[in-house]
Amino acid sequence: MDFQVSKEQELVRKLVRAFAEREVKPLAAEVDAQHRFPAETVAQLKRYGFTGMIVPKSYGGAGADEIAYAIAVEELSRVCAATGVIVSAHNSLALWPLLRFGTEEQKERYLRPLADGRKLGAFALTEPNAGTDAAGQQTCAVLDGGEWVLTGTKIFITNGGEADTYVVFAMTDRAKGTRGISAFVVERPAPGFAIGKVESKMGIRGSSTAELVFDGLRLPKDALLGKQGEGFKIAMTTLDGGRIGIAAQALGIAQGALDESVKYTRQREQFGKPIAKQQALQFMMADMETRVQASRHLVYHAAWCKASGRPYGKEAAMAKLFAS
Repeated sequence: MDFQVSKEQELVRKLVRAFAEREVKPLAAEVDAQHRFPAETVAQLKRYGFTGMIVPKSYGGAGADEIAYAIAVEELSRVCAATGVIVSAHNSLALWPLLRFGTEEQKERYLRPLADGRKLGAFALTEPNAGTDAAGQQTCAVLDGGEWVLTGTKIFITNGGEADTYVVFAMTDRAKGTRGISAFVVERPAPGFAIGKVESKMGIRGSSTAELVFDGLRLPKDALLGKQGEGFKIAMTTLDGGRIGIAAQALGIAQGALDESVKYTRQREQFGKPIAKQQALQFMMADMETRVQASRHLVYHAAWCKASGRPYGKEAAMAKLFAS
């Protein structure tokens, strides 16, 4: 049993950490204090391949494995939680369902510009009266001639106010419950699609969390992602992978907090010596380090399961639960 990351994965860590320290960290406090989407940072992400990490090179991505991707999200989140969540939602929730369920035409039209950073993606499932209770959602799509007509509201959508391309879930046959949900690819701007309330949050304030309002939005028939009625399957499998990204974010935030705590205890002096010499604080640091390392093993194991083609739903949920 080998617990070492590969040389390639360690190289990803070094590259992302250098980028994060140089480009992301200097803006992190300002972005959070001003509740400002870090557009300048996002523009830099594409230069380094972070906008398409999990996408094969044949579609314009970096072709990284799931462990390398988790490491990248961890390192970004270590200095700026908002940047970590932007990258995670874009890759795990927007790109992945297109990669897994999209047609070749959809991959060329939608996936490629997302992977190469020309566009930003988002995943729209949650509604005012339905979270992961997908069967309770009210957003609907009906066929009208050769087009789908989409009507409804989504809330708490990460990247919502800034994205260009959205994977949106809607009822196409309410009588079938979860089997009546379908997924659609929606682009902005478009008549009948408006950004509603942008949330003011207590944390991760550089990430745009917004309401999406669809009022008779007309979509081409080929905007359907996967088959009609496959939306619930697409949503649930996407969320399984998304939990690895969320767990990696939490891991990075925890590591960043630990790094700052250790630094502070070495600098702060009381009674003529650094407080790091106080046994009570040493106990605290030991507990923090233990929890961070345990989280790292859970996150990397879940990522390894996904990369290896093994079942990973339970592992992803465990990693998210513990790390967060």
